Amino acid sequence: MQATHQLNVLGYLCPIPVAEAKKALRELTTGHILEIIADDPETQHDLPLLIDRTGHELIETREEAGEFFFLVKVLQDD
Repeated sequence: MQATHQLNVLGYLCPIPVAEAKKALRELTTGHILEIIADDPETQHDLPLLIDRTGHELIETREEAGEFFFLVKVLQDD
């Protein structure tokens, strides 16, 4: 699935990546796909929790060279 939007939070430590992801998801509408790129290891735990709590779908997660990628489908408008 191809991302329609991207959020790059490389270099930021939690809670910044989670706060920025929450803001980005709030601005998107149903059906959009957001790719979040982070390098804070805490995001591996915190972002899936945020996505679950906000009612969106975590499509994919992967790690490449110390960077974490999260693909999120927006299921409802906030």
